[in-house]
Amino acid sequence: MNQETYNKTQFNQIKEKLMTYAISYYGKELIKRLKPNSHLDVVKKRLQETSEAKTLLMANLHVPFMGLNNIEHLTSQVEKGFILEPTELISYADFLRSSRLIQAFMQKNEFIAPLLARYSDSLQLFSMIELEIYQVIRNNQVENDASRELRKIRRAIQECEKEIEAKLTSFLRNTQNKPKIQEAIVVKKNDRYTIPIKATYKNQISGTVVDASSKGTTVFVEPTTVTKLNDKLYQLKMEEATEVYQILSTLTGLIAEQMVAIQSNLEVVAQYDMIFAKAKYSREINGIEPEINQDGIIEFVNVKHTLLGENAVPLNVTLGQDYRGLTITGPNAGGKTVVLKTVGLITLQTMMGVQIIADVGTNVGIFDQIFVDIGDQQSIENALSTFSGHMQNISEILAKTKRNSLILLDEIGSGTEPNEGAALAIAIMEAFYKKGSILITTTHYSEIKRFSEQHEDFLTAAMAFDSENLMPKYQLILGETGESNAFWIANKMNLDEHVVKQAQNYLHNRNYSTEKEHSLQKVRKPKEQTIFPTYEKGDRVFWTEKKTIGLIFELIELSDEVIIFVENQKVRVPKRQLKLDRSAKELYPPNYDLDSLFDDYHERKKIRDLERGSKKAHKKLRKEMQARAIQREE
Repeated sequence: MNQETYNKTQFNQIKEKLMTYAISYYGKELIKRLKPNSHLDVVKKRLQETSEAKTLLMANLHVPFMGLNNIEHLTSQVEKGFILEPTELISYADFLRSSRLIQAFMQKNEFIAPLLARYSDSLQLFSMIELEIYQVIRNNQVENDASRELRKIRRAIQECEKEIEAKLTSFLRNTQNKPKIQEAIVVKKNDRYTIPIKATYKNQISGTVVDASSKGTTVFVEPTTVTKLNDKLYQLKMEEATEVYQILSTLTGLIAEQMVAIQSNLEVVAQYDMIFAKAKYSREINGIEPEINQDGIIEFVNVKHTLLGENAVPLNVTLGQDYRGLTITGPNAGGKTVVLKTVGLITLQTMMGVQIIADVGTNVGIFDQIFVDIGDQQSIENALSTFSGHMQNISEILAKTKRNSLILLDEIGSGTEPNEGAALAIAIMEAFYKKGSILITTTHYSEIKRFSEQHEDFLTAAMAFDSENLMPKYQLILGETGESNAFWIANKMNLDEHVVKQAQNYLHNRNYSTEKEHSLQKVRKPKEQTIFPTYEKGDRVFWTEKKTIGLIFELIELSDEVIIFVENQKVRVPKRQLKLDRSAKELYPPNYDLDSLFDDYHERKKIRDLERGSKKAHKKLRKEMQARAIQREE
């Protein structure tokens, strides 16, 4: 068996269900680690344990499990050297008492559960520890009589507290103190007995301020008359705590001294917890104990998949006597995979010692190995196709398979070219058969069906189908072959009715329509060209990209772009981003100097002065040139 087998058959879900019935941590851990056993005697004993426990439960007899909820934590604390608190000691005493009561319970019901009763013989009794804890601790507190010293200390504490109470009562009744008292009560603050005094009188009271209220209106004063008594009480409390610690330490020590024997009891009680968890689950599902064999015989009589319960269609199948191989055919969604999972799960469940949902006469084979290849094995991580994934899994199974193995293969050979897939599947089936395995496969391939029909040691089976109502019955019929019912599935998935009818026609008449449909040819439309408006220099345009107004500065030949003047800058912009606001002809008179729109007034004036020979303009120009030359030298 491997983890893949447990996952694909949903065996782990059964274990998770069992764990919910266990009471203790140890019991749950035993179930978690529990594995199917391939030895016939071990499985017989496991089934007998479950049957005896279930008989006790059905007789309304309940095992006296006590103190199990927290026993793992408490045991760990003791082993680490921690001292248990009173409540924890009581819980431990309950567990020790439980061991004694379980032994008595099992011996009393030995005639009902002889095997379980024998297990109780190994339980050791710790009556002295149990009695000591119960005598020393009452109401989750250490009793006064736990020791002579503790009794003496607690008597002294009572006397001291009475004396303090008397002095404070006298303080409260004093007429001079009454106006200064916030409230006539005694309040314990920081393990000191105090009186609440109005903050304005705190310096008029003989005593020590121990605390103050959050608003500062009240202070808690320890009167001088009780200061020494409070000190004495504090000292007595410390002595009490020390003595209690010593007593708890002694009791914990009694448990620690017997820890090896107690651990042995824990193992036995945990076993009982696990066994009764199986029994509770078996009772819930109304399970029965099947017959078992190690001859590879599978004989299911109205067996139901445990997790499907009453909703499951009963499975009836016989294999391993006249035939060692079974090939199941039939439609998808018809229940073929459920048959594989049911056979695998019921076998594993029996080998674990849990009863099954079946009728009397069911005989379950106990196999050395159970391997499955069920479901989509596609792996993105390993770049495996579904077919490759199946082949990798089957290759590993074939290498590990020995005699007396149960092999369950779903849709063997699928996921590749049908002829090659069928041939490979048949060769694989032969290989498993020659290794002495019991083999159950499912398939759609006709060639595999034919192989199973012709093989002397193989049997075919079909999943029942209601052809009138086009519905699967999820029943396995031995000795027949079934169709895949692809058309039923197509109809169920709402495939176009005309398509399904055409497919049914092609099944019998291979005269496919292969002519070219000219009406389906696409008519190519000439590519539309975008026509942009013709712009002229000076036109005012709206730039949609920046949502601003600009002027056309220059047209770029053989291009869908122009240069516009916007925010004193010349920018190259696609024409598709522009919208004409007003043309230059509308904006300016004829013969208007459009260049003046794009140049600075002072720059234009300087150019005109230089052109007409202005000395002042030329002198200014020379100065600018000299200044630039000096800057370059620097």
